[in-house]
Amino acid sequence: MKSIKPGRGPSAMGAAGSLFLVVFGIFWTIMAFTITRDAPFPVVGTVFPLFGIIFVAIGIFQTIYHFKNATSKERMSLFDITDSREEGDPLNRLYGQQLAEENETSETTAGKAFCPYCGERVKMDYQYCPSCGKEL
Repeated sequence: MKSIKPGRGPSAMGAAGSLFLVVFGIFWTIMAFTITRDAPFPVVGTVFPLFGIIFVAIGIFQTIYHFKNATSKERMSLFDITDSREEGDPLNRLYGQQLAEENETSETTAGKAFCPYCGERVKMDYQYCPSCGKEL
């Protein structure tokens, strides 16, 4: 059965965006410390730089997550259409094979399937996909 998985491209772009978030967090922290250094209220000098530290922490977490997702074979994907023999679905390990089997039987009994090229839902008796026009 073909499944739609998140592609490596969007994950790589997410990793690049997360690195930008880390750089922005460092810049924010430095600027906030500089601006609030002589603040009359000591809380201001702590709260605003803390936002930068939070940006850095979130950015590091997202960078690691997206990098692993972009480079690993067992990734969570939305755009790559793969066969389960080519690449297993990581969610099947979490929820078991039963869910995948239920979906497969419900699709065949309903007379509907998905286009292996674009992922659009098509009827079983279609010879061409109505969305992308490729032969099924």
